[in-house]
Amino acid sequence: MNKPAAIYARVSSDRQKENHTIASQTAALVEYAQTHGFSVPPEWVFQDEGYSGAILVRPGLEALRDLAAEGQIAAALVYSPDRLSRKYAYQILLSEELSRCGVELIFLKAPAGATPEDQLLVQFQGMIAEYERAPIAERCRRGKKHMAQQGGVNVLSGAPFGYRYVRKTDTSTAYYEVVEAEAKVVRMVFEIYTQQRPSINAIARLLNERQIATRTGKGRWERSTVWGMLRNPAYRGTACYGKTEQRPRQRITRPLRQRKALPSRDVGGHERPRAEWIEIAVPALVSEEMFALAQEQLEKNKHHSPRRTMEPTLLQGILVCEQCGYGLYRTSTHTSKHKLNYYRCLGSDGYRRLNGPLCTNRPIRQDYLDQFVWNEIIRLLDDPRLIQAEIDRRREAAQKADPLRKREEELRREQARVEKSSERLVTAYQEGLLTLPQLRQRMPALQKQTQAVESELHSLKMAAVDQAKYLQLAESLAGFRCKLRV
Repeated sequence: MNKPAAIYARVSSDRQKENHTIASQTAALVEYAQTHGFSVPPEWVFQDEGYSGAILVRPGLEALRDLAAEGQIAAALVYSPDRLSRKYAYQILLSEELSRCGVELIFLKAPAGATPEDQLLVQFQGMIAEYERAPIAERCRRGKKHMAQQGGVNVLSGAPFGYRYVRKTDTSTAYYEVVEAEAKVVRMVFEIYTQQRPSINAIARLLNERQIATRTGKGRWERSTVWGMLRNPAYRGTACYGKTEQRPRQRITRPLRQRKALPSRDVGGHERPRAEWIEIAVPALVSEEMFALAQEQLEKNKHHSPRRTMEPTLLQGILVCEQCGYGLYRTSTHTSKHKLNYYRCLGSDGYRRLNGPLCTNRPIRQDYLDQFVWNEIIRLLDDPRLIQAEIDRRREAAQKADPLRKREEELRREQARVEKSSERLVTAYQEGLLTLPQLRQRMPALQKQTQAVESELHSLKMAAVDQAKYLQLAESLAGFRCKLRV
């Protein structure tokens, strides 16, 4: 009878995804399973495309670990140790976790034996895979930087709208070729923005109304695309390398949280200081003066844009539409007497999408909703027992999560050990196994340890008292609620 098994494959880069290297891994593992008596259903073939091996949070890997924890598989087939993880510590962690679940971890490109020598070789492969990642990344970074300083367009890989990237050949280096049809659109966008000064949204709407094709010809013009075009220095003749860098992800966006999805990488792109950009000469599509005017207008829009809310509201940036999941933004309209503000769902704006609006929810009066939510907050805070229960819960949670608590437990154990040692010495003296000089020689050291432990325990106790005082309200709950009403 074939043993149930699961297959795991991973590639980290977009280029590997395009080259179908993950398909070759899966094909080799499926062939191995068939020839070695493993049964692998199609739904147990897990793939993580575009996920870094330096992180553990990957959808396919999470599914494999869940399957192992449920006891449904007897083996996990992986192409090589570095496909499981690029960090040796993570490899050991996953290997031990699968072993505890009774799952055999099999690497196609690793020794198949179970001898200590074979296990040591697999461990060396894991350490080498972790080491490889750092020098490869550093060599690529230094090589690209040197190429950019020499004026090579190769490091830019693709080309923005208006250009075509021509790969290097044996006789010529890579370069940007102007696509005249797209270049006319770029010049038109800059001219409209600098002369008529409409909003970026109005320019995107104009391009869609004129049915001007995008680079792919499939989608529609978005505000972010036009905004990126107006900021791109390549259009004035100097494409820049090193504009952004990868840094740890600062936050998970709302759509990602709502889908309960996992980010493919724990890093994100962040803009670097302008002085660190490396300029590379390319054909210019607009003049220096026009590009400078566009940058000046973009800077003004940061301070004078109609979207800039100078009067913040209670729920702005917090509301989410239950029907479509988009956030609600604040908009306004004027009547004959006064101005009315509304919260409106982004999904209900038909002009944002080719197929019309996604949501049928109507706008909500801002003053009505703000007042309703604020009254509910006041109603909850009017119950002193509710507030006191929350304060007690947080105090208890803070005390349990206190890192000093672990130290206190260690000191208690040390104190018990020292007391037992003292008792054993006294018992040995009473039974004549130790002389009085020997007892006097050993007891002072134990007494010093006891005093040191008691002193540290006292310090921890005082710190806990200070923390409890800090968590208490500085004023009465009644006074606090009165201030909220005001």
